[in-house]
Amino acid sequence: MSRKTNKQPISKAWLIAIVATGWLILVSSLHFWLNYDHSNSRNVYMGYMPVVTNLAAPLLDHATEGSSDTHFHSLKFSSFAEMAEALRHDKIQAAFIIAPLAVVLHQQSKDIKIVYIGNRHESTFVARKDLGVESLKDLSGKTVAVPMRYSGHNLSILQMMEQEGLKGEINIVELNPPDMSAALAAGSLDGYFVGEPFAAQTLKEGSSSLVYRAEEVWDSFICNLVIVKSQLIEDEPETVRRLVSGAVRSGLWAKKHPRQAAAIAAQYWNQPLDLVEYALTVPEGRIVYDQFMPKIDEIQEIADMMVHFKLIDKNDVAGLVDDRFAASVQTGDVEKLEDILSAEDSLSSWTSSREGRTH
Repeated sequence: MSRKTNKQPISKAWLIAIVATGWLILVSSLHFWLNYDHSNSRNVYMGYMPVVTNLAAPLLDHATEGSSDTHFHSLKFSSFAEMAEALRHDKIQAAFIIAPLAVVLHQQSKDIKIVYIGNRHESTFVARKDLGVESLKDLSGKTVAVPMRYSGHNLSILQMMEQEGLKGEINIVELNPPDMSAALAAGSLDGYFVGEPFAAQTLKEGSSSLVYRAEEVWDSFICNLVIVKSQLIEDEPETVRRLVSGAVRSGLWAKKHPRQAAAIAAQYWNQPLDLVEYALTVPEGRIVYDQFMPKIDEIQEIADMMVHFKLIDKNDVAGLVDDRFAASVQTGDVEKLEDILSAEDSLSSWTSSREGRTH
């Protein structure tokens, strides 16, 4: 005698739910595996935007990749605001961030320190070529973009407008750097002021003309700098020292090997090699890699300008700068890429020699 089993078929809704759950688990697992380093090394996450002032981020990542000790892992962001939030919530340990925003974060009671100044003389103001712009006055009634209102680029334009009697005559808008060249090509922008290679992109292709370079109007112009939380300095001073030392020495290496540096950066930035190489070498010798020391008077100048143009209410920068790490960097013997991290003085050496230099 045969026996019948009563099997209930799986409903379509349940089947869909099971498949969806399995897919979610698979995608989450892949995301974790692809985006996080699973080695035993200490991972220090650095937020950055893909601009020449932050060249140290990809170079330091590349130089320490596979290290059994510490990997300085660079994370590319699409906006400085997003990067600031990541630092706030400890998703990153260091931020290569636009300079005036560091002042804002400091005044919002975020316990941060400036420990390094990024490569200088790498920001450029361009305008649509068909406009025939020769000076800022030619942009009266036009629209120009800056990375954000809390940027040296915005401060520079505001200062020049005031000096040339153009106050309120140029419409300044905020736009993420990667979107600027497309906006110019589409005609929604008449010009923009930004860190390279985003200005080089339209200069190289012939759709824009040079208005001015940052160093021509503001000699001590700071595009980006590195901030870390005070807690990281307290808990892991050696990690911060190695980060700053590596950042400084990566710039010294890049100065001698701009084309090799461009090749590494282009991969991290997902930008054409010829564009990054152009930004690093045209005009030759433009980029300054050795003015990395954070100075309280330069940060104070930025804060004063921000108050003057009513971007913030007070100019307080007390305690924001910590120059001990930058002051301890050994700058000699940087010939090969691996030399970026090879000459490290002892922690006790810089601690004793620089004690009391925190402002």
